[in-house]
Amino acid sequence: MSLPAVILVGGQGTRLRPLTDGTRKDMLPLVDRPLLAYTFEHLARNGVERAIVSCGYLPDQIQAGFGDRHDDLGLEYAVEETPLGTGGGIAFAGRELEGSFFALNGDSLREADLGELVAFHRSTGAKATILLTPVADPSRYGLVRTAADGRVEAFLEKPRPEEIDTDLINAGLYVLEPEVLGLVPPGRAMSIEREVFPTLAAEGSVFGVALPGYWLDVGTPESYLQAHRDVLERIFRTEVGEAIGADFTLVEQTAEVHPDAKLVPPVYVGPGAVVEAGARLGSLAVLGAGARLSARGVVENAVVGARTHVGEGASVIGSIIGDDARLGAGCAAHNLAVVGPGADVGEGNELDHGLRIGAGQHIPDGAIRFS
Repeated sequence: MSLPAVILVGGQGTRLRPLTDGTRKDMLPLVDRPLLAYTFEHLARNGVERAIVSCGYLPDQIQAGFGDRHDDLGLEYAVEETPLGTGGGIAFAGRELEGSFFALNGDSLREADLGELVAFHRSTGAKATILLTPVADPSRYGLVRTAADGRVEAFLEKPRPEEIDTDLINAGLYVLEPEVLGLVPPGRAMSIEREVFPTLAAEGSVFGVALPGYWLDVGTPESYLQAHRDVLERIFRTEVGEAIGADFTLVEQTAEVHPDAKLVPPVYVGPGAVVEAGARLGSLAVLGAGARLSARGVVENAVVGARTHVGEGASVIGSIIGDDARLGAGCAAHNLAVVGPGADVGEGNELDHGLRIGAGQHIPDGAIRFS
């Protein structure tokens, strides 16, 4: 497929703080690679050869992380001086494109047949086609009402229960014709969802289609953990999922797992990571590159970042520990607790009920209790 893609990566990831205090949301690790890499790989698998990344917040992190190519996908960058919104960002990055192109949000995960999406787009003569996805709780999102032929009839933001007559929402991936960008004045901040698409809907030139596949908006600690689970369980098709294989266990070559440690699949142990005697990792656990799980420690349904040290007898369950952190001996991080990068949590602390420890923060021994 020869269509180019414009990828929007403007968000600051405020709901994921403190993990995003110094790191872009789309550059947070997801198992063994940055979140944004999965978007690049999805595009490349569908034949996309050129992508323009529209970014404003900490753009150097993406450029340093990926350069001008990720596998078979060539990368270009359009850096906004001021935030332009989704419509303005797409127009800023795609103004010189002469034919149909993809536009998509880079901080969501998705798997869909883009060739089928393009075929539908061309069959209708649409100026814009929106990939739709069903969700269990439509009230959290904007609904997209379509006619039998896929023509969008209305958009409904944050519907009340009695207004819900479809479970289809905007999946944040579009096929656009270049004339759509004419609706966006140069340099103006504008929303494609709230300003451009309603204009096109009024003239009957925007369509929507739901295709089989995966979709997840990674914006909260809960969904960040869900993304790891879906990769480890191979619910979401990924390259790392294929490497995990049928036994759902991947221990990188330079990792060290003591014979008396227990790994419970699905599980991932990063390069240079150490799992000591009597420790238990899994199920649904990620131990990042260079991290250490000390003796009798437990990590379950959780993510431990790169170079982080989980102390002796400490437990991390249903929680996230950022890179370069230390969790002292006997600590407990449970129930969506989040420890920011570089934080130092002293021995015997209990982190629970979604408690968040800021990046670089020091917590003395035994300072936090929930019981």
